[in-house]
Amino acid sequence: MADVFEVLGQDHDHVKEVLAELEAGAGRTGPEGLEHRRKMVERLIMDESRHEAVEEEYFWPTVRELVPEGDRLADHAVGQEQSAKFVLNDLMGMDPDDERFEELLRTFIVDGREHISYEETRVWPELRKVITKERAEELGRKLAEAKKKAPTRPHPHTPPKPGVLKAAGPAVAAADRLRDRMAHRG
Repeated sequence: MADVFEVLGQDHDHVKEVLAELEAGAGRTGPEGLEHRRKMVERLIMDESRHEAVEEEYFWPTVRELVPEGDRLADHAVGQEQSAKFVLNDLMGMDPDDERFEELLRTFIVDGREHISYEETRVWPELRKVITKERAEELGRKLAEAKKKAPTRPHPHTPPKPGVLKAAGPAVAAADRLRDRMAHRG
C-alpha cells in the first residue's frame, strides 16, 4: 500500500514532468501544437486541482496536528497553493495564443516548483519524524481515494479549510465534472 509520501510524490513527479515539457516549449507552434499545449495545461489544471483539494482536506490538517511548527509550515504552503489557484483559474479556458497565457504559465511553473520543493524539503522531513507507518499508509489511502472524487477546477475563492472542503467538496466536484463533460474538458 502506498503511503502519503508515495502518493504525493507520484503527483509531484508527474507535475514536474509536465512543467518541464511545457517549459521546453511543447506545442508552441502551429494550430495542432497550440491545441496540444492547451490540452496539456487543461490536464495540469485538473490534476493540480485534485491534488491541492485533497492536501487541504487531509494532508495539511495532519501536518498541523502532528508536526511541531505544523501550523507555520501548513500556513506557508496553503498560501502558496491559494496563489497558484488564482493563476490556474486565470489560465483555465485561455487560448495558448493569448499574450497572457505564456506569462501566467511561466508564473505557475516557477511557483509550482518552489511549492513542491518546500513540501518535499521542509514539510515531509518533519512529518516523517512524527508519523507512524500505519498513519502514513492510512493517509496515503485517504488521499488516493479522495482524488477520485475531488474538484477538477481550482476554486480560488473557496476557503482552504478542511470542514468547508468536506462539506462542500462533493457538490463542487460533481458540478466540476458536469461542467467538464459539457465542455469536453479532460
